[in-house]
Amino acid sequence: MKPEEILKEAYDPERFRQAGHRLVDELADHLATTLKGEGPAVLPWQTPEQAYERVQKLADTDAETVFSATLAHSIRLHHPHCAGHQITPTAPVAALAGLLSDMVNNGMGVYEVGLLGTAFERHVVKTVAQQFGMDDQADGILTSGGTLGNLTALLAARRAKSDMKSLEQSSSNPFSVMVSDQAHYCIDRAARVMGWGNQGVIQVPTNHRFQLDTEALARSLELARQAGRKVIAVVGNAGSTATGSFDDLNGIADFCERENLWFHVDGAHGAAVAFSNKHRHLVSGIERADSAVVDFHKLLLTPALATALIFRDGREAYRTFAQKAEYLWSDQESQAWYELARRTFECTKTMYGLKIFSILAEHGVAIFEANIDCLHERADQFATLVSQSSDFQLLLPPQTNIVCFRFIGSPQDRVPEHARNELNQSIRTELTQQGSFYIVQTNLQQTTWLRTTISNSMTTPDDLQQLLEKIRNLASTQIQQSKLKTEEAEVLSDKDERLLDRTGDELAEEDPAGG
Repeated sequence: MKPEEILKEAYDPERFRQAGHRLVDELADHLATTLKGEGPAVLPWQTPEQAYERVQKLADTDAETVFSATLAHSIRLHHPHCAGHQITPTAPVAALAGLLSDMVNNGMGVYEVGLLGTAFERHVVKTVAQQFGMDDQADGILTSGGTLGNLTALLAARRAKSDMKSLEQSSSNPFSVMVSDQAHYCIDRAARVMGWGNQGVIQVPTNHRFQLDTEALARSLELARQAGRKVIAVVGNAGSTATGSFDDLNGIADFCERENLWFHVDGAHGAAVAFSNKHRHLVSGIERADSAVVDFHKLLLTPALATALIFRDGREAYRTFAQKAEYLWSDQESQAWYELARRTFECTKTMYGLKIFSILAEHGVAIFEANIDCLHERADQFATLVSQSSDFQLLLPPQTNIVCFRFIGSPQDRVPEHARNELNQSIRTELTQQGSFYIVQTNLQQTTWLRTTISNSMTTPDDLQQLLEKIRNLASTQIQQSKLKTEEAEVLSDKDERLLDRTGDELAEEDPAGG
């Protein structure tokens, strides 16, 4: 085909219409069966080599075949047995918004290429700020994930709390940020990106609930200053990754005000509770933060990635990336809310706001509250099931939709402590490869815990009871296999000892003198 014929075929509206109808029908069927827990495995496990081999074969097919294969071999987030990582089963309307956004492909770096999308973003940002309890001075951006959101916030902190002349002349300033020892790894990564080195992150101890110990902040700050570090910020967790624990945000805010430090809240997972009247108390104090992030793709039904970064004083957002770009803006000093590239890493960026706005327009903010309340209730119910099961151990009562637990065996047949980590790791591996349930694991204080993030509102207590039964069965099989291996090893060892003894006796008979 000639080049113009190839392109004409690619852009043919009728061809697109037919393909779109087929795909939406297939997705709707997938949604219908998956929500009911029917169909194939939750996690259609395959090795990396198998996945790559499958893709190599798909390269010579067509888009329809590729779409069907992708659907068949992807994790089914809408399945009630899916409780793995912190990512939401998306609201269908938001997926449609994603299709629309991809088709119009408006970049949004500057207002003239992202007209309505820019306004969508402002509406969403203002809605989040209001839910956080901040006033009209608050402002912010939507960006690509909590990692980039946290990095942007720390750049703003550095700008606000440092001598800019010395900062721009050298990257060797000994800046540091104080965090809980349960902080997400992206905070450490951000410090290294900014050139702060190994001491860029100062870990503050946590209490028995894995919350930052606010009583230890003063001592940690003193030690850092004695070491020559310039601490500029404290990061509080609003739902830590491993356990979902919420730090005392008011306590951290008090400390930061006394010490003139920037207060940032990493609420990527848990700050969504600001949309719930029942659970908003968990983020009490977030309204006092200088900056805070929340991921819409974790608890708020939005396709990944979509993160809101909110500044209590919206002017701080403009100072973060202050620089000249005459080819984009004629007025370099203007704080125009509609010129988004002035406040973000991205210049070209997708219409994050459209996906979120579409959910709000279709269902209202009440859908966020309903989802949060439902998932928290399911986590509480699961924690109760675990606590009432003598062969399981609950790490701690959950504050969000994350529950950590482990199999320990019945009171009559307890698994030895030294063997529990390996057993629970093996259980998790077997669950993953079988695919009937999807959960993950975490390591805390040298102990392996199974970890569920209950993200699907269709998950029922019966599904969670089935999970415990599945784990019991896997544990029983693995324990029995381990016993058989131990017995076989003991038999072989006994045979070896008898053989050595017999050989020794025979040698003694042949050479009584031992020569």
